[in-house]
Amino acid sequence: MRWIRKLHKWASVIVGIQFVLWLASGLYFNLMDHTKAAGLTYFSQDMVQHQLDMAKFIEPKAVLEQHSDSVALDTVFLLAKPYYLLSHQQGLYAHSYHEYTLVDAYSGEAVTLDEELVTSLAQASYTGEGKVAELKLLTPPISDFPKQQNPTWQVNFTDDIDTQVYVEAQSGRIVGHSDQHKKLADIFFMLHFMDYNNQGSFNNLPMMLMAFFSLWLTVTGCYWCIDLLRKGKYRRKRRTRSKPAAIKLL
Repeated sequence: MRWIRKLHKWASVIVGIQFVLWLASGLYFNLMDHTKAAGLTYFSQDMVQHQLDMAKFIEPKAVLEQHSDSVALDTVFLLAKPYYLLSHQQGLYAHSYHEYTLVDAYSGEAVTLDEELVTSLAQASYTGEGKVAELKLLTPPISDFPKQQNPTWQVNFTDDIDTQVYVEAQSGRIVGHSDQHKKLADIFFMLHFMDYNNQGSFNNLPMMLMAFFSLWLTVTGCYWCIDLLRKGKYRRKRRTRSKPAAIKLL
């Protein structure tokens, strides 16, 4: 019984600390600016008007014949210019692992995203006054976007919040923006969902351990209460009335 009590106390300490972290992070979520926390401070949400000349489009069938291993063909627009995005391996979500080929919809030539094109794509999604300072080609895992499973360009801007724009290397898709506000929010999300391994998910080992500790507290707590009840520790003590002191008369 002694070891059960000891484990019960230590489990309660662990659960108690995490409970305080849940309260603190939950309070932050209620007070934070959701636009800034999502990295949208300098994110451009303007829709670009595409002026298409359909007569110049290469027939999609001809493009597919050149790439026989393609499983899908989509039309995408980069800097208001149309491209065919051929999927050779297609994941369930945009951040899942993909294998793409980007083809110019007018010429039919395969396009590789070089630093100049990546810089232009990042600047088109950016509304701040900062200048491009550095470009890096990253491979997963990517700390700011842990779910991203594809190689991604990181474009750093020199502004007041250190904005970083992430551009997917094969497709040119804007993965997202990150800055000081988003990094702070990510810390609280990590604490709230116990994502200490930075997996971008709450389905992780620490969360499973916390569920086990909570179950352990419930089971051992019930056992402890039954044991104390069996030993009579919960009996109500009766109050004894004090008898008045006898006064002897001389």
